[in-house]
Formats: sequence, structure tokens, C-alpha cells
Amino acid sequence: MTAQPMNQGELFVLDSPLLTEVRGEQSLMAYPFFALTKTAWKRSLIYKTDAVSIEIGPGPRGVATIYDKEVLLYIASLMVAKLDAGEHVSQDFFFTAHDLFRVTGVNGSARSYSRLSDALERLQGTQIKTNIEAGGEGQAGFFSWLSEAQLHYTRTKNGDKRLKAVKVRLCDWLFRAIHRDRRVLDYSPGYFQLGPVERRLYEVARSTCKDGAVQVGLDDLRLQLGYQNSLKHFRHAMKGIADANAIPDYNIVMGERPSTGNTTSRRASGGATTVTIQRKPSLADAS
Repeated sequence: MTAQPMNQGELFVLDSPLLTEVRGEQSLMAYPFFALTKTAWKRSLIYKTDAVSIEIGPGPRGVATIYDKEVLLYIASLMVAKLDAGEHVSQDFFFTAHDLFRVTGVNGSARSYSRLSDALERLQGTQIKTNIEAGGEGQAGFFSWLSEAQLHYTRTKNGDKRLKAVKVRLCDWLFRAIHRDRRVLDYSPGYFQLGPVERRLYEVARSTCKDGAVQVGLDDLRLQLGYQNSLKHFRHAMKGIADANAIPDYNIVMGERPSTGNTTSRRASGGATTVTIQRKPSLADAS
């Protein structure tokens, strides 16, 4: 990622502020494209089923994390808002870090700006390969989330840098998915207060619980979330999440036997523990 100085008088045509809800592309909600860490993850991530193949390779600063994903959610939301308004959209987006921080609930400290710079580098450096098609097209090679990421700044009278705007160019794959397929879903405002595992669990719930409750084996869910620790560790984490009722809009119930009724059931690849995900009653009644 490069940073380009600009003249004080140069004007920006900004895509921010975001005035609608946060929305995300459905494939990115359903599948594990991001590391569930705050610190650098330097190993490849691989997810494979009979239908879906995803391979994520680290860049110089590691694999893009679930927290770095906030930038993509913000860009996707700006893009969908423009599409809904009948405006022309391109793959280039200009926005202020201040508005990104406002939407995601991040304070505007110097450390936050440094983390944003790191996030942009990981989003640009991470290499993704998947057989998931976007906009009616597939691609066999690797791509990065952002093909370009720049911090544009001016100089104050005493020579300090002052960030004016962030410029990014969204990758072809995600641009096609949003622009052509329009498979986007809104996010709960409480999403940004969740931890990494809770964020992924919310995304899986939001993208799969459309026609009633969903039941999934514990190990299958671990893989779908992209959880890298052991199944035993994951079972303990899930029990804590279920007991705390920690997922916005959804109930999580753990059990040992498949449930019956209006439930889509998927067999676990290991162990008898199942997890049932269902909308909370107020949401289910409103849908």
C-alpha cells in the first residue's frame, strides 16, 4: 500500500458518509474468508466441501482478519447505497477514515489510524482462490480483496501529515458479486461489538436462517466459521456463547440429538453434538 501527498487545495469527491445500514455480500457471510484473530495470522487457510473450495494465502502482514473485513463491509454498503439510488458505481471508492470509524464504532485515535493502515495492507496482500462464482463468472487464479489501497493526506503548517481520504479499488470478484448478483444482507448494529467467533456465528446465522431454524453438526460449524483450534476448545467456546445469548437476533441451542420439525438438518462430520440456530421470536414473527 502506498500513501500519496496531496496539495492543500485539492478537493475530493467522497463516497462517504454512509447514510444507510451496513450490508455485506452473502458468500462472505456464509464462508470462512478471514482469520478469526486480531493479531497477524501467517498461515494459509483452507476450506473445502463437495461444492465449495476456498484457499486463503497470507501477504507480508498475514491474512486479512475478521476485523479487517469491516473495511469491505463499509465499501459494500457504500456501493449498494449508490446502486439503490440509481447512481453509477465503479470499483474505486473514496471515503474518510472518520466515517468508517463512526459506522464501525471505532474511536479516532492515532492507534486506530495505524490499524487501518495495517488492515488495508492485509486486504491488499491477502491472496484468495475460490470456485465460488460471482456475477455469472468464475476465475481460476488468485486475487486480492483490494487491488489498490492508498491513504491520501495533506501537510499542516508544521509539516505533520493530516489524512484527507482513503482510496481503494475493489477486486473484480467482489465487485461483480455485489453489482450483478445483488446477494447482499443487512447487518445488525450490534455486530461490531462482537468478538471474532461471535461475528462469524452471526454471519452464518444471518446467511442461512431464511426458512426456519438450521441444525448443524458441531465440527461442520467449526469448519464453516473458520475456527482453527480443536473441536474440544470450540465446544467450550460455543457453550459459553449459547449460555450468554450473545448473538444479536439469533438463538443458539446446543444438543446431543437431532431436533425435529421445521429444521434443515446437516449431519456432523464428527461427534454427536449439534447446534441449532434460529431467529429470535420477534424477528421470526416479523419476517
